[in-house]
Amino acid sequence: MNKLYRLLVSAVFVLFVSFPSSCTEAKAVEHGKKMTDQSPPNGALKSYDWAEELELLYRVDLLPCYRTGCIVEHKSTHDPTGGNDDGFSGRYSYIREENGEKVLAELTGPGVINKIHSSAPTFDTLRFYFDGETTPRLTICFMDLFTGKVFPFVKPLSNNEIGGYYTYFPIPYSKSCKVTFKGPRVQFYQIQYRNLPGYDVKSYTGELTPVQEEAMRKAGALWAKANYVGVEDYAQGRSSQYKTVKKTFALQPGQTVELFSKHKGGRIVGFEIDGGNAFEGDYKDVVLRARWDNESVEAIHVPLADFFGYAYGRPAMRSLIMGSKNHVNYSYVPMPFDSRAEMQLTYLERKNVTQYPIQITARIYYNDTARDPETEGKFYANWRRERPESGHHYEFASLRGKGHYVGTIFQAQGLLPGLTTFYEGDDSTYVDGRSRIKGIGSEDYTNGGWYAVLDRWDRGISMPLHGCLDYSVPMSRTGAYRFFLNDKLTFEQELYTCVEHGPEGNAYPVDYASVAYYYCDTPPAKRGMEPTEALRTVFYPDRHMWLPQLMSIVPSGLVAEVDPSGRLLLKTAHQGFVRIMLEDVPEGRYKVYITYFEKPNGADFSVWQRQKQLTDWQTSVSLSERETVKDKVLVGEIDLTHQTNSLSIHLRKNGVADEFALGNIYLELQP
Repeated sequence: MNKLYRLLVSAVFVLFVSFPSSCTEAKAVEHGKKMTDQSPPNGALKSYDWAEELELLYRVDLLPCYRTGCIVEHKSTHDPTGGNDDGFSGRYSYIREENGEKVLAELTGPGVINKIHSSAPTFDTLRFYFDGETTPRLTICFMDLFTGKVFPFVKPLSNNEIGGYYTYFPIPYSKSCKVTFKGPRVQFYQIQYRNLPGYDVKSYTGELTPVQEEAMRKAGALWAKANYVGVEDYAQGRSSQYKTVKKTFALQPGQTVELFSKHKGGRIVGFEIDGGNAFEGDYKDVVLRARWDNESVEAIHVPLADFFGYAYGRPAMRSLIMGSKNHVNYSYVPMPFDSRAEMQLTYLERKNVTQYPIQITARIYYNDTARDPETEGKFYANWRRERPESGHHYEFASLRGKGHYVGTIFQAQGLLPGLTTFYEGDDSTYVDGRSRIKGIGSEDYTNGGWYAVLDRWDRGISMPLHGCLDYSVPMSRTGAYRFFLNDKLTFEQELYTCVEHGPEGNAYPVDYASVAYYYCDTPPAKRGMEPTEALRTVFYPDRHMWLPQLMSIVPSGLVAEVDPSGRLLLKTAHQGFVRIMLEDVPEGRYKVYITYFEKPNGADFSVWQRQKQLTDWQTSVSLSERETVKDKVLVGEIDLTHQTNSLSIHLRKNGVADEFALGNIYLELQP
């Protein structure tokens, strides 16, 4: 392929462009039947089109289609003993060594690698051997799977953010695929693949046809404009020729308002709900509800804020297919139905709280293309909030029937102050009675890594299919989302998916809230958890901690840096101070504690809140030649508001002693 053409293909990915519909409804029906037809006539193999595999990365209209027999699994650095050595030592990072290479995965075909994720790629070599060949067809620097520098692993389908590196470029294989690593140590990876039994799959060659390149271009163009998508980007196939219903109304406390009703088969192509900032805050009292056909249980019965990925009272998610932007909450997930559909908003009343009417503008995009029961499932959302018992996983979903799992949103509020070690918990997915996926950490589940590390998993960041909703050590909380397009998790009879809380033994107390999105031929047997008043309320801890590496500081008259051991090291030539912002936490009266270190060259210090001195001047000089930790020392009480949410450490030289080493800062809310 011409090198200039490759560069042009790569460059167009960054353009925020729309693309026209390229697939008729007839082709969409044919595609759906192809994915569900398990027994071709006369035992012939079913055709597999790599261009259609690439289409799955942008053809959201195909999301309801079944994929019979095509089970998603993965290989990872998961610790099989149940411990937390999920790649740290490298002990469980490969199957064996041969010819100086570590074998990471041996996959039996036909199949396709859908996604590769790592939170610690190196500049060592990966090799992909196909169909028993002794010479690799693909040899690449591990890091270059994600940098976008090597075609066809180009951005935005290959990228990195929030501490994780990922590529969604599909790698098909006919008989087998062996992945090896040439280097001293490999850590923290997940190779996810989909089995394609009965399909005529051609193994990866590195060459793309013009049709495949066009599909890749369209996928890249859509992903590049993920923050600016609209329903028109998905209006193709069975989602084409949509109509719009617009409603503007005031939603009163205790009232239910109908957004959409149709007494004939069709599908909701997408919908948008604009309530200004009324859905923000501590109370999630507006509930989104939907029911399909004559089913006795709602398909959707979810607090609106949770459905659209709000985090602790604030809009947080802005994904390719669902989220919030400029007060507009949007979903472009297709929702087909057979004969009837109803969608409503209910404003639940709350005791002893003044509730105000909410002015809402809603747009529902729909068409008259009814669900094809042979090839498509119906859309459901399973909402849960729970503080799981010690020793028990937190359940995202336990499903029965035939369908596929397409997304998870979850928030994780630690109930102990300190570092968010509960996020060491691994995800697990069981399909049709077998363990298929064993994860290596909660942030890795959503293509991230390295929580509490600066410029990694340290704040809310939205990517096309995954992201961090929020991260705060002082509030001991985080959250994330992940959607599944090409890698949706097919099940023929049942699916169970869950996550640990804590690195081992499910011992860390956590308050989880989640929404699981899926398609199925069988509605839930009963309504899920009821969003009671308590479960609709954001939880606030009363104890908080700040880590030096994540502190927001402003030094004056001194030098401040975080040393290799994670302490905030202050050094002054004469006298100075550093201001530390105490952000995220609610207003109130707090006791303040600090951890610091007595050192042989320890300077004098004093703790202030703005111009109020909390402690007298005292020395941090060690009486011996060794450093001594002074853990969680009470320095006083403060009234913390949004105008006074800071603390200052003042420093002055004590003879030649000119350094002060600060550890963590702690606050405890007072009654």
